[in-house]
Amino acid sequence: MTAAPETRRHELAAFLRSRRERISPEQVGLPRGRRRRTPGLRREEVAHLSAVGVTWYTWLEQARDIQVSPQVLDALAGALLLDPTERSHLFALAGQADPHPGAPSPAVTPALRTLLDQLEPVPAAVQNSRFDFLAHNRTFGHLFCDLDALPREDRNSLWLAFTNEDFRAAATDLPDLLPILAGKFRASMAEHLAEPAWKELVQRLEAASPAFREIWARHDVVAPGGRTKVIHNAHVGLLRFEHTNLWLGPNSGPHLVAYVPVDAETRAGIARLLDVVTRGRARPAAASPAPAGAARTGEPAPAGAARAGEPAPVGAAPRL
Repeated sequence: MTAAPETRRHELAAFLRSRRERISPEQVGLPRGRRRRTPGLRREEVAHLSAVGVTWYTWLEQARDIQVSPQVLDALAGALLLDPTERSHLFALAGQADPHPGAPSPAVTPALRTLLDQLEPVPAAVQNSRFDFLAHNRTFGHLFCDLDALPREDRNSLWLAFTNEDFRAAATDLPDLLPILAGKFRASMAEHLAEPAWKELVQRLEAASPAFREIWARHDVVAPGGRTKVIHNAHVGLLRFEHTNLWLGPNSGPHLVAYVPVDAETRAGIARLLDVVTRGRARPAAASPAPAGAARTGEPAPAGAARAGEPAPVGAAPRL
């Protein structure tokens, strides 16, 4: 159950006080003075560092019923020297979306990053329930498109599938994929209806994609689950995977996404892709034949042969 607004305000007030009291003036470049009795910083000092009014900040610590913007929370997080976990907690208590989604996610631990690296060349990533990619290894980062070249807020599978031309060109089953992704997102969003970050993503998609507006209006829902994927990679051609999820907690939050090769050609292909990425030789491969039924409405199916010296894969694995 969602916490009542009054409970959230009191938790936010207590959290702000605890963070303020742990910071010494010297840590933020302020003189201590001789008569300081307040542990840590004074309220007026936090207000000054955050460029907000002293009265307004005092009301926050008194759990008054006032509205706080994401920009002010961002300033407070900086003034109070919050780490990524504390910053995430601050925005969650205030019921606001973080204006800087590039901030490191506490779900991605150093051990999890090491695991992603050790899974190479198997493409793997960590994704949250909103379908944002929080971390990925090198092969996943170049599987559909160049993820690292995109703004952090665009590294979302729903956004990419509906708006990114490179991602859409790599997806051989785009007409089937789009309603599945939208249905999974709607099912997942049922537990996050009041959260600004979720509503903001829907608004962005509705503004950017007529296809999303049409599919979203159906209110279809799809259960989470893996499926066979056939991907036309821009560097090595057709690749076939079994897509699987490994949940990292007791609920449908962050999860490890792995694309497991289903045949020898794909295993060789992802090895070549890792080599291309590692050596910085990334360049588009000649298009190989699309699997039967993979052409999208109004778009020609990829034609031509695979790269010289490499057999062109034929026949796509059936979709599940």
